Amino acid sequence: MVDREAGSLSLPDDWPAKPERSLSLNGMGCFDWDLRTGRLHLDPVALEVLDLRDDEYDGSRFKILDRLPPGESARLDAVSREAISGDSDGYGAYFRVRRRNGTLRWAHSQASIRRDASGRALRLIGVIRDATQELADSMARLELEEERRRRTSVVEGATAALAHARTVQDVIDVLKESGGLEHLGAASMVMGLLDAGRIHLVAEGPAGSFVPGTRVTRVDEDYPMSEVIRTLAPRFIESADDFAASYADLWPHISDLGITSAAYLPLIAQGRPLGAVGLLYGDKIGFTAEDRNLLVALGSSIAQSLQRAVLFEQEHDLAEGLQRAMLPRRIADVPGAEIAVRYRSARLGRDVGGDWYDIVPLPGGRVGAVIGDVQGHDTDAAAVMGQLRIVLRAYAAEGHTPATVMARASVFLHALDTDRFATCVYAEADLSTGVVRLVRAGHVDPMIRDTDGGCRRVPAEGGLPLGLSAEFDQLDYPVNTVELDPGQTLVLYTDGLVEMPGADLDEGMRRLTDVITNGPRDLQDLADQLCAMVDDRGGDDDVAVLLLRRRGADPGRTAGRLRQQVGPDDPEALSSARHMVRAAVRAWGAQGRSDDVELVADELMTNALTHTEGGATVIVRVLPGAERRLRLEVEDGSSALPRIRDAGETGVSGRGLVLVDVLADEWGVDSRGSGKCVWTEFVIEDPAEDAGPAGPGEYAHPVSPVDAVDLAGLADLMDPADRPEQDG
Repeated sequence: MVDREAGSLSLPDDWPAKPERSLSLNGMGCFDWDLRTGRLHLDPVALEVLDLRDDEYDGSRFKILDRLPPGESARLDAVSREAISGDSDGYGAYFRVRRRNGTLRWAHSQASIRRDASGRALRLIGVIRDATQELADSMARLELEEERRRRTSVVEGATAALAHARTVQDVIDVLKESGGLEHLGAASMVMGLLDAGRIHLVAEGPAGSFVPGTRVTRVDEDYPMSEVIRTLAPRFIESADDFAASYADLWPHISDLGITSAAYLPLIAQGRPLGAVGLLYGDKIGFTAEDRNLLVALGSSIAQSLQRAVLFEQEHDLAEGLQRAMLPRRIADVPGAEIAVRYRSARLGRDVGGDWYDIVPLPGGRVGAVIGDVQGHDTDAAAVMGQLRIVLRAYAAEGHTPATVMARASVFLHALDTDRFATCVYAEADLSTGVVRLVRAGHVDPMIRDTDGGCRRVPAEGGLPLGLSAEFDQLDYPVNTVELDPGQTLVLYTDGLVEMPGADLDEGMRRLTDVITNGPRDLQDLADQLCAMVDDRGGDDDVAVLLLRRRGADPGRTAGRLRQQVGPDDPEALSSARHMVRAAVRAWGAQGRSDDVELVADELMTNALTHTEGGATVIVRVLPGAERRLRLEVEDGSSALPRIRDAGETGVSGRGLVLVDVLADEWGVDSRGSGKCVWTEFVIEDPAEDAGPAGPGEYAHPVSPVDAVDLAGLADLMDPADRPEQDG
């Protein structure tokens, strides 16, 4: 029992005060959270601290979380979860509460954890109080100091990231995507750039916050960004009321965004305003002196980055315009060919390179195709590219051979006294015969897409890049010969199409092969898909693509083709090959050159069987075109190239190639993988000019019954794919 009297004075009836009353009078509310059912009891004082009415609280913790600013609920949950899952007897935490009027107050929660015999947490019983005044104590000052250090670090991190921004969009992305705005407490951002007295809005957020009519504004209008650009001084809007009073025309359009304060900063570089940036806050009232200093420093960093970005984009636009002006504006129609070209500028960093393509119409149904890449990514590379394209086109149009064209272009580039070099492929295609002679100067190998969609790489022997070959006096470029059948496509491209970050060139070539193989038949669609392939993987280099498809030959001008295998010890096969050549010459109206053709054929077959191991393949056919030619080819498995030698006056050998050179109108040697092909061509008369039109299934030139039997007999000995075709 407690004596309620002390001397002559009596004690109050409720003395001593109960714990609930003591807590209540000192602004401390009580709560009891049953973890099993999830029910959370709050007494009236606790509800008052959280600015909740009794009639709106439903006993759920989620109602409390609605009162907390973004980020606070997650932090408070993490503290309580860590205490519950561990072996702690309790926890305490400071957190902020958003009041009904939009302002924030600090609160402190402390709880004791009740556990069962196994240690499982059952209840949290604790108190909650208003801790606003307590923040003035040393602990609050320490927390604020830590926050200041963190925010300073955010500004420093943003400044470092901005140093790498190369475009205006890069600057915007750094501010919006790096988390810097969120860590500074800003809910959204607006940015405008000044141009000729008008402010162009280049960034705004979040989505849906755009105010109609403010995409472009004048400097003299009553808007925050206009004001800071006019005055060249920051404008800190302390509260929603301040915003509404200062900018009455703008506020009604943004009042529903929950803005509680804002900071508008002029972006000034070298004493000249570039624009302004605005940071909008949804849970902040007022700005301390330190806040202002940090934001002004951030504005200075943004301005410097923007100045660099604007200058970079101006230079890029100039270089890209220069580059596109130097590329062909249009590709002329080329009889016998379908052509598609594309140029894709680099995306990453918006670099401009020296990639180019060109198509050069040549006499005699021929066409020159060029693809190249000048080293570097700047205006100098674009300028060198333009000059190099012009001289390559001029040398080709003058009628020089592909090797000469490439050698002269290398000498020209070296004479420019530049440190740039260039890789290039020049291909000269005879569309009437399908023969393509190409020269490669340090460039990636071309590809050929077959009529069935299959794709193969064309290994081409090459020389040094243009400029370097002249520097080191290695101007002898080997000429590679390939055949392009009707419907096949020659694929030329620059290395940006196959180079991938973190992958080797072979992997890029395999990927390109797959895309070409599975790509659309239409040439224009295929070119678009190749560029889209680079966009999908985010390539950081520019790309040029040239696709040249040989159209089908005129059926009225197409001749047959005969093929015969000749073994090393097979006299019968050798005799059959000679017989095939003789019969073909007569059947195809080349009697006037029969002695020349047969003598050359015999010489080439003898050389192949005498000087190489294995057999030989003899192919004879007529090439259609303005000038009709009979082509004789002898393939063998040796990579050793024949050459004309001086046999001397008494020599008994060495005169074979001299004879070939005298009798044939043109001859040459092509590398064919593991072997070679020695070919000769003879100009022959067009039988249609002498014999008139031929009937179906007949030879246009008169054929003796013996010749017809000879051809038929030879055809029976060959594979169906190699049997001669009889054309009118």
